[in-house]
Amino acid sequence: MAYLAHTAHAQLIALWLGFMGWTLMAVAPGLVQWRVWRVSDTEVISSGVAWVGIWRACFNSHTVVTPGFLVMHCEDIRLSEAFTPPEMAAGQVLMLLSVLVGLCGNAGGVYAMRNIYFGMERNSLIRLAFLITGVLSLLAAVMALIPLLWNIHSVVTNQTVDFPARFKMPPAPDSQQVGGGIRVGMAGSILMVISGIIFCSYRIPVRSRPTPQSSQREELHLDRSVPAEPETDDRGAPTGEDNPAYESPEHLC
Repeated sequence: MAYLAHTAHAQLIALWLGFMGWTLMAVAPGLVQWRVWRVSDTEVISSGVAWVGIWRACFNSHTVVTPGFLVMHCEDIRLSEAFTPPEMAAGQVLMLLSVLVGLCGNAGGVYAMRNIYFGMERNSLIRLAFLITGVLSLLAAVMALIPLLWNIHSVVTNQTVDFPARFKMPPAPDSQQVGGGIRVGMAGSILMVISGIIFCSYRIPVRSRPTPQSSQREELHLDRSVPAEPETDDRGAPTGEDNPAYESPEHLC
């Protein structure tokens, strides 16, 4: 069983990014500030600003108040309502699905990192776990990006919503801009995309096998490192080696 913990430092960072991205994507649907409407009629909308989310529309008012919201009036936007725009209906469905898929992706990332740090006999299963985690993270990001980009397009083109009379909303805003809900969702989706790419890019290192030439060199090195036994005579005494310096003419003189 190979030790692979040192090969998954980037994936550990990706797991942290995935948790952060999933948290932001889970928070985004609950925010009401997806579209910020600017209106000039302040008789009902006292602040002149209304917020339109994918689940409800709210504004501050001193004349119309929703119980439990202090000076804020809110009305729910239901999927079954006929006036609900398609981008909001898509947001209600796809944002929830992206949260569920992202949760499965993060769970897969925890499982893959557990196998990395605690070991697994088959390395192919580790690679498969990281790949499935990356695919789920990318799928969750794509599901969230569809309604997010769709609502951004509606804001840029200044499209309105045909709210019923109970909403107390004007037929069209003077202007509108992208709110914090879309920004939070976009940030979470981008983090999930980065996390998914890092997970999918994991590769198990391949060990290089020793070549015959390198094996022969290692054997030769071992042979040279072992000292040779001294030569002995018939009685077992060491004979030693002749020193050429004592046999030279200069030494004899």
